[in-house]
Formats: sequence, C-alpha cells, structure tokens
Amino acid sequence: MRITFVLAAVLAFSPLCVAYTQADSLDDTLDAPHRTSAEKARDSYRHPAKTLRFFNVEADMAVVEIWPGSKGWYTAILAPYLRDNGTYYAAQFPPDSNIPFYQRSLIQFKTRLAKQDEIYNKVRITHLYPPVYNDIAPAGTVDRVLTFRNVHNWAKSGKGEAAFKSFYKALKPGGVLGVVEHRAPEVRPLERQIETGYMSEGYVIALAEKAGFTLVDRSEINANPKDQINHPAGVWTLPPTLRLGDKDRETYEAIGESDRMTLKFLKPEH
Repeated sequence: MRITFVLAAVLAFSPLCVAYTQADSLDDTLDAPHRTSAEKARDSYRHPAKTLRFFNVEADMAVVEIWPGSKGWYTAILAPYLRDNGTYYAAQFPPDSNIPFYQRSLIQFKTRLAKQDEIYNKVRITHLYPPVYNDIAPAGTVDRVLTFRNVHNWAKSGKGEAAFKSFYKALKPGGVLGVVEHRAPEVRPLERQIETGYMSEGYVIALAEKAGFTLVDRSEINANPKDQINHPAGVWTLPPTLRLGDKDRETYEAIGESDRMTLKFLKPEH
C-alpha cells in the first residue's frame, strides 16, 4: 500500500492509528479468518508470502491468476489483498467446456465467491482456453500474470504456446509473468514430463521466451529436496492429491508437496 507523505506524517503522530506497510497488509491477508485451516496448512509448502514478494506483487496492481481451479487457493489471498486498491482477474476454465472437470471446477469456484461476497465481490472472472478463449484481461493493462502448477496441463493439451501468448498480450510493457511449476530433471523426455506432471525448467523457459518474455530471475522458494520426483502416480502421488489413497500414505505425507521451480519473466519495455 502506498502512503503519501502527508498521510504518513498524520499517522506517525496519532496514537490511535497504525500505518500498515505492504508486507503487513499481505501478512494480515494470510492470517485472515476467511482462509480455512486446510488452506493455511498448505502455506508451509507453497510459501505464498515469499512467492508473491518474489514476483513483486503489490496491493495496487492489476493481477491475473491463471486457472485458479475449483477451490481458488491463491484466490483467497490475492482477491482480498488487491480488493481495495488493485484489480484481481481469475482467468478460469471455459464456461462452455465439454470437459466435466472444467465445468465442475468453474461452478465450485463461483459458488465459493458467492458465499463470501463481501470479500470476493470485486473478482473479475475471465477465461483461458485457446484457441477460443485467449483474452484473460484487456490487452496491455495488467501488471502481473501468475500461474501456479498449470504448465503440465497445457503441455498435455498442446496449448502451451497459445497460453503464454495470452499472458504476453495481457501484460503491460515491463509487466511480470510469475510461474510456479512441478520441476523435472532437464534430462527427462517431454512425454515423460507430461505423464508425471513434472516439467523441466528448460521447457518452461523456452515456452516463455518464444512468446517474447525474458527470464529475469529464479528462486528456490518452492523447492523440496525431499521429493525425488519418481513416484508411481507422478506428482499426484504426493499431497494434496494422494492418488494412491492409504498406500504408503505416511511416506508421501512426510515428503510433502512437490519440488517446484519459481521463475520470473519480464515483458520487455520495447
């Protein structure tokens, strides 16, 4: 939150007022009661505060989150954080999809928003599903586009290049694309990456660069050295999916969520 000099001076001399910094505001959002205990339990794996700061997300920005899914885990952070001074776009699954999972996810997402309208009533829902749905926000208007654990889905459907072009189109010059994705070894063949849900950094970087982005930084914020990236049901073996049910459940819960890359890309100014 940006505070003017005059306002800051008033607050400094008033014992009844507290001036919150950008970091305090984000921390308050993470601790807010609208987030469920199950959501907060994932913070130790997903490091939302560190991740959003790495992507330089500020409360007065226009931000698009790509495919937030049915539960909107990051929506519960980004929507209230951006509500008063910024804009939050949820680029969801297509409304006319013939894929039942997409249909259910969109309905469940909208239901969640409606149940807490006082928090989510400013969310702007758009749609991404090339080649029909490409406009995730008005062209050249957003400061950040963020995608969490989605690249493997586009690789499987062959929509990766089109998706990244949509991100580039929506961002302002100088805007940032933030990508968090399950991480595969560079030597793993693409077919195996798609099968397991773990993608190589090289694959993601190549997609972004082909769309026009420049890689400007990477972080180990979401790394997990306990994850050996070789599970019988791919990444879905691990929490939160636990696809094998009770089989070796304690082992996979001890590993935690997947090892993940965290990449920051820039849309050039010119």
